Amino acid sequence: MDRMLYVAMSGAKETLIAQGNASNNLANANTTGFLADLNQFRSMPVFGSGHPTRVYAMDERPGTNFDHGSIQYTGRDLDVSVQQGGWLAVQAPDGGEAYSRRGDLRVDENGLLVTGNNLPVMGNGGPIAVPPFEKIDIGVDGTVSIRPLGAGGNELAVIDRIKLVAPQFEQMHKGNDGLFRMIDGGEAEADAAQRLVSGALTASNVNVVNEMVDMIELSRRFELQVKMMKSAEDNSAAAASIVRPV
Repeated sequence: MDRMLYVAMSGAKETLIAQGNASNNLANANTTGFLADLNQFRSMPVFGSGHPTRVYAMDERPGTNFDHGSIQYTGRDLDVSVQQGGWLAVQAPDGGEAYSRRGDLRVDENGLLVTGNNLPVMGNGGPIAVPPFEKIDIGVDGTVSIRPLGAGGNELAVIDRIKLVAPQFEQMHKGNDGLFRMIDGGEAEADAAQRLVSGALTASNVNVVNEMVDMIELSRRFELQVKMMKSAEDNSAAAASIVRPV
């Protein structure tokens, strides 16, 4: 009886975790540059002092869907979309370097070029600082140019170049903050061959229909596991009544 109850209980617990992952993917279906998380279930023996006679279900995130999202043209000067396989280097909240495909850039009140979620964009020597300007332009190779205040119409100054990288996907992992980092803890080398599409953004690669289907399936699976726990309780009560003294 305990085996039945344990399997149903662990399955229900892990199903709730999978539902949370699917909900997170759905919540970020319209988040620029978001890459969907993948999930899978597998059986895991319960190891202890004796023979592992108990098995429970475990949900895990084996990886990320690295498919490139569609390109959405906005016409905004500071919107950029990195081409297939490429990433923008940003400064993570912990001060280290991380990688993102979120290209809705802006210049903040401190003069730093940042992403839509306020992460500084990395250049050749660190975060890119932008002097006061009348116009700003980002080239296809990541070069950031400005027309300084009071300058002539054709007078442009190159201030830095966005660090673009293209490491192998198997060398990267996604953190809890949604940013990607190198598995070995190092920094990826800049890739001069990478190109940007100006006036466009990379959309989320979440397939809303698939995620909704997964949510429905997980909900039905959870209901089935709860029924199994109830059946285990009923069977235990019936067994106890048989041996109960009259």
